[in-house]
Amino acid sequence: MTALELLAPAKNLACGIAAIDHGADAVYIGAPKFGARAAVGNSIDDIRQLCDYAHQFGAKIYVTLNTIVYDHELDEAQKLIDQLAGIGVDAILVQDMGLLQFMNGKPFEIHASTQTDNRTADKVRWLKQVGFSRAVLARELSAEEIAEIHREVSDIELEVFVHGALCVSYSGICYASQHCFQRSANRGECAQFCRMRFSLVDADGEEIEHERYLLSLKDMNQSDNLDKLIEAGAVSFKIEGRLKDVTYVKNVTAAYSERLNAYIRKHADQYCRASKGRCEYTFTPNLNRTFNRGYTTYFMNGRQPNIASFDTPKAVGEFVGKVKEIRHDSFNVAGTASFANGDGLCFLNQDRQFEGFRANRVVGNRIYPFKMPAGLRPGMSLYRNNDQEFERILSKPSATRKIPVSIALRAVADGFELSAEGVTVHFAAEHQIAQKSPRENLVRQLSKLGDTIYECQEVNVPDDFNYFIPNSQLTDMRRQLVEALVQPQRQVKQAKVGANPGVDKLSYQNNISNRQSAAFYGTDELSAYELKGGDGPIMQCRHCIRYSLGYCVKRGGKRPTWHEPLSLVLGDGRRFRLEFDCQHCQMNVYASTR
Repeated sequence: MTALELLAPAKNLACGIAAIDHGADAVYIGAPKFGARAAVGNSIDDIRQLCDYAHQFGAKIYVTLNTIVYDHELDEAQKLIDQLAGIGVDAILVQDMGLLQFMNGKPFEIHASTQTDNRTADKVRWLKQVGFSRAVLARELSAEEIAEIHREVSDIELEVFVHGALCVSYSGICYASQHCFQRSANRGECAQFCRMRFSLVDADGEEIEHERYLLSLKDMNQSDNLDKLIEAGAVSFKIEGRLKDVTYVKNVTAAYSERLNAYIRKHADQYCRASKGRCEYTFTPNLNRTFNRGYTTYFMNGRQPNIASFDTPKAVGEFVGKVKEIRHDSFNVAGTASFANGDGLCFLNQDRQFEGFRANRVVGNRIYPFKMPAGLRPGMSLYRNNDQEFERILSKPSATRKIPVSIALRAVADGFELSAEGVTVHFAAEHQIAQKSPRENLVRQLSKLGDTIYECQEVNVPDDFNYFIPNSQLTDMRRQLVEALVQPQRQVKQAKVGANPGVDKLSYQNNISNRQSAAFYGTDELSAYELKGGDGPIMQCRHCIRYSLGYCVKRGGKRPTWHEPLSLVLGDGRRFRLEFDCQHCQMNVYASTR
């Protein structure tokens, strides 16, 4: 039986608990420092509380320590790893190979962050050899490529992203933010270079595209492709979003939990969930009603058109209808959507710019904005990127998670035993023969699990059980059983770090930023881009602007009329040369010139 894991993000303790309540089998959360989202570190005590809460359900907590570290930070990193080892974390996600020696023998697993650029079977095999039990694969891989990695390296767990924001460059080898703003993505400080506006010009200075978001991708949504990912060999399905708020976490986690459960019901002889508990929601999960830039399946089924959002890097949301009649202070909408006061709405104007506004008042399908948007015209498509009613529902308690248990009572020589879920508690007592059948009262009293995380499916009492047990004693027996059940029953695995079998060639893309990392790779040079720069690309992208504009001759596109090389140009005049590596179907971005 293969256990399938839904892995949800948490920017803080509240988000982590909400993720568990809404169906996550595991949660990943940032450490106090050295996580790839510098803005969302969490205290050791908060992570401990989250571990305690999750472990009740057999769910796991993974902590991100997935940035590169400098020499002067090694002692602090070691202390942090020791602290995490003492609070029950289940795994640590790592980018910097210099940290591995601090982890050997510790009571947690080591996962290779997507920041280690995991896109080939050779790389994943190498990760297994040096001590990683799981690899988080590059978002760019297709189901076929994931299956190939699983076939070649079957003894390591594969984790894949299924939902959320997409980095345009392969993760871990994006240096654009460091180059332009001295803010390293490999240090958790990405400045979102890919969400900026660029013009596209050719070698002669001719402008092909004017000030568009040419590197800004839509958000990933693989909710209809879980079956392909499972059959390819992935076992953990990761929702991106450690910067997202709790309502996003609730909705997206619940949506994917329901999809995963539906698949498992059809294949119950092969798969199960990786944790325990059944969720009930006060809302209907809907991925269209939460933050999104428009959705794409990215490269799951091979190269697809329309994976980018050239018109805006912001949330677009769900389509809610067409603008119909416009008056001086209001307009109405053709469609079936309902609206609420305060809804955030947007549209693409005639200049291909997104305009947004809020609804001050709604009467049926007529919307009265706080201020009428200047560019609104009849026939334009309208989108809702902030759903007030949905947010209101999700801002309240919106899920309960209970573990179904069957309770069994039996008499033993010196008293009684109560059992559930493989746990048995013993009670010494004299046997008193009941004056009337005790069954109905026994079932009623023992099934009262109240505010616990358990719900009683049945109480099994032997047919020949005819003993009287006072209600006060039954209450005490039930309480002791619950206390025994909630004791964590974790299988603790120890990290086992192996020797580096070697790599073919070292470069700045190995991100060697401290002496321990250098020793691991067998070099004396600290070659990280953050320390020395580099001559190669600052981005390697599977997204190809030439293909997106319809000019990929290899795939039947139009023959370009421009002269290469093409360049992206920022508003301040900085230029970034593009290289189209058609052999590898890859676009490389090179450092800026004026």
